[in-house]
Amino acid sequence: MAEETARGGAARLVLGVTEERQSLGDQIQSGALSRLAPPDRARAQRLALVTLRNLNRADSVLKPFLRKPPPPAIRATLRVAVTEILAEGAAAHGVVSEAVDLARRSGRKTEGFAAMVNAVLRRAAETPAEAWAKQPPAPLPGWLRGRLMSAYGKAATLAMEAAHAAGAPLDLTPKDGDAAALAARLGGEALPTGSVRLTGPVQVSDLPGYAEGDWWVQDAAAALAARALAPRPGERVLDLCAAPGGKTLQLAAAGARVTALDLSGPRMARLEENLARCQLAAETVVADALTWEGAADFDAVLLDAPCSATGTIRRHPDLPHLRDASGLKEIAALQAALLDRALTLLRPAGRVIFATCSLLPEEGERQVSAAIERHSGLVADRDALALPGVEPQWIDAEGGLRLRPDHWPERGGMDGFFIACLRRGV
Repeated sequence: MAEETARGGAARLVLGVTEERQSLGDQIQSGALSRLAPPDRARAQRLALVTLRNLNRADSVLKPFLRKPPPPAIRATLRVAVTEILAEGAAAHGVVSEAVDLARRSGRKTEGFAAMVNAVLRRAAETPAEAWAKQPPAPLPGWLRGRLMSAYGKAATLAMEAAHAAGAPLDLTPKDGDAAALAARLGGEALPTGSVRLTGPVQVSDLPGYAEGDWWVQDAAAALAARALAPRPGERVLDLCAAPGGKTLQLAAAGARVTALDLSGPRMARLEENLARCQLAAETVVADALTWEGAADFDAVLLDAPCSATGTIRRHPDLPHLRDASGLKEIAALQAALLDRALTLLRPAGRVIFATCSLLPEEGERQVSAAIERHSGLVADRDALALPGVEPQWIDAEGGLRLRPDHWPERGGMDGFFIACLRRGV
């Protein structure tokens, strides 16, 4: 059996996404990189992510040197190799040599393309850096691009595509809320919203304070949902659809009495592991939120509803290859049902935070306006969204906070998110 390499693993991951519509996470969970040592496994994942973010650029560079489309496995190898050379600055000789070797030992369908791989990559490697840089980012799939153009306009959509191509830095939420101290300790940036941002390759578990539970990984946009809820010590708070648990940790760290509920047992197990690492307490429940017959009369409910996840493409560049418009109506119906359910679990003067990591208005602004129409006396509390670091133009006239990947371009962007605080009779 041929020895596995990080570059070979990256090419197989890219092939799995583009040809077989398998997410990176599913491939890795099923053992796609199990033959690699941990450092090579991490390198393969990183190369796959960088390649998926730069597919458009890679294909533009390769196209003049290809007389006809190569087999999918060869195409994946070429894409990974040219991206590593031109985006990562890797030495061409080693990358080309290994790509040729991969073609030779990947089976009868590919071994005959070794000479072509060698010739194409040697010519592609001569591409000037400025020619690579000026290639436009990959456009979003038509079903999503059209919706974003309609909602935000062409300039904003192009800016979001550029943010997706740039990728995402690592954001942390400090347990004690002292972002400045944690940033100084880790050499990061204290963001105005209270998160800490680190740039460059990072091994999370090796960072100071990880084992002690001093912080957890959470995008700066996602962290704003729990901050908008603003739990007071001793309040009873329900985190509905809680996994993977960043918001549960925030609520517990603020002193709330938290019940965390999620349908997924394995995801809830990871949430419990993080609670233990951070030495925080919450009641955890594995159940369907729509049929759960547990407690009620909560002071607050945080509903981070299932959605299209279109706000996380900068972090998950495989998503545009896996999703389409099918199922959007069903997702929206589920969100509405969950929001209605959340309102039944509140005490009379309670509040609900509704949030989705989606860029689509039908999973954000329209959900809130429809809920207000369905429920007499329900209003959006705009003041709850006036948080440190939140720019006023991000809050719309109806009382929703719209966060986008192209916000904070000078800092590295943020995930796309929608957040609203709903109350009765305010």
